Amino acid sequence: MTSTARAIIDLDVDSARRHRPLAAIEIDGHAAEDRALTHVWNECVGAGRANEALRADWREHFTEAVQTLGMRSVRFHGLFHDDMFVYRVRDGGGFGPDSALERERHTFSYVDKVFDFILASGARPFVELGFMPRELATDHATVFWWGAHASPPNDMAAWVRLVSATVEHWIGRYGLDEVRRWKFEVWNEPNLVPHFWTGTKTQYFELYAATARAIKAIHPDLQVGGPSTSVFVPDSRYDGETEDRDVQHATAAATDVDALEWRPVWIEEFLEWCAARDLPVDFVTTHVYPTDYAYAVSGKATLISRYADATRDDLALLRRLVAAGPYPHAEVHITEWSTTPSSRDSIHDTVFAATYITRAYLQCTDLAESISYWTFTDVFEEGGAGIGPFHGGFGVVNEQGIRKPTFHAFAALARLGDRRLLSTEHGVLTGDSSSGAVSGLFFNYPDEMGLQSVGSRTSYAATRELRERGPSRRIRHRVRGLVPGTAFLVEVVDLDHGDVAEAWHRMGEPLNLSPAQTASLREVAEGLRRFTLTADADGALDLDLHLQPWAVASLRQA
Repeated sequence: MTSTARAIIDLDVDSARRHRPLAAIEIDGHAAEDRALTHVWNECVGAGRANEALRADWREHFTEAVQTLGMRSVRFHGLFHDDMFVYRVRDGGGFGPDSALERERHTFSYVDKVFDFILASGARPFVELGFMPRELATDHATVFWWGAHASPPNDMAAWVRLVSATVEHWIGRYGLDEVRRWKFEVWNEPNLVPHFWTGTKTQYFELYAATARAIKAIHPDLQVGGPSTSVFVPDSRYDGETEDRDVQHATAAATDVDALEWRPVWIEEFLEWCAARDLPVDFVTTHVYPTDYAYAVSGKATLISRYADATRDDLALLRRLVAAGPYPHAEVHITEWSTTPSSRDSIHDTVFAATYITRAYLQCTDLAESISYWTFTDVFEEGGAGIGPFHGGFGVVNEQGIRKPTFHAFAALARLGDRRLLSTEHGVLTGDSSSGAVSGLFFNYPDEMGLQSVGSRTSYAATRELRERGPSRRIRHRVRGLVPGTAFLVEVVDLDHGDVAEAWHRMGEPLNLSPAQTASLREVAEGLRRFTLTADADGALDLDLHLQPWAVASLRQA
């Protein structure tokens, strides 16, 4: 017997000693559920724009997201933005002559650097096709600090050539077997006129048609979808060709917004339009932020925060609508989701967000193929760089790479197995079908919150009133069928452990961190509550956790 074969046998024996079949597991005197648990939280994660992926800090944060959080793909804006230099009609002479080229050229040196890195990291791109190169834009008004062009193309044939050349380049570089596993999403939030689209609804549908046909002409196995619309709404603001703000007045004035009927934007109409033209739709994408803005009679945008179960209920409705439509087998991918769509929302930096997203993800595991958190890093420049180290950015780490409580929530989710053994209102116990390892995740979304969401705050100080919500919660379960002596590591992030934004607040909220302050905050961020539990001689584990309000607790075999 070779040494390699002997090592494999030894590993198998060691695994058998540490794990028993999941069928042997009993919880609280009952057989385990043993049903599938889909990891919708790490199939995809969001990022700002393609050019940011050329930065060293972005790459460090993404590598950590892949290795520690298990992120499998990443989606971002700006693939065709001018700072990626893909679409070329001039030679770019700088101080010399900037001559027009005889014909358009497509250059991929910057794109290759980004995509090579993503694939080398062990992840894949979830390709958002946009925005419009300036030379192809019909409207030169821009959005974001970095000046994205969000108009329809002035030459649809040139747009098709751009998309086709890009996809063909990727197939030549990475191979068809790789690229057929990617998703190609046409544009981002085209219902938000004039922010992300300056055309009409029909013009977006026509862009989708041309793009989808071009992709399928390259190879029928390539996957394409849309319409990547934003949020759900309870009124008819998007029924016409462009947004109608007048019909939002009643929504802005509503005393109980949760009593309104919230529905997805464009989804049914988009699917019917595509079906009538025999267009491919391999997957449906939209965004389901649990907040919205409605314009009041005064013209002022009113922030609306919906109830804590809104994401689950929206996805359940979306799933039913897709199943009843002309593309019933289309996958559902939520390509942006967070507590709010604001990159200046201090809730994002808090333990409160960690608990909220943990609860929501566990509610939604059967309702989509992926729910992409927006975003993995605060290296994000839609409105320019953030002001201060904890400015309410979307990321699970800040610009310095300091882990927020949401990072620890995603780490806990990533450690769960693929089989659900126990489901409760406050967490799960899971098993790994390949190794037999048992893991768990429990949280305390305080009873005093009822169905109230964590909402949105424009300063960290304004979030602190949530610290007073309670009460504490006791989690008790008895797990039998384990290997005697199996040790479990418990890690808890709560208001006393890992709450780095609170530590920054008590520092006086310094705008520019010194090296010593950065090191101190990093230590706080990593200072979770940790202890070990052990199965007894009969293979039973008595799980007895006391969770303070907002705590998230992870249980895994040591």
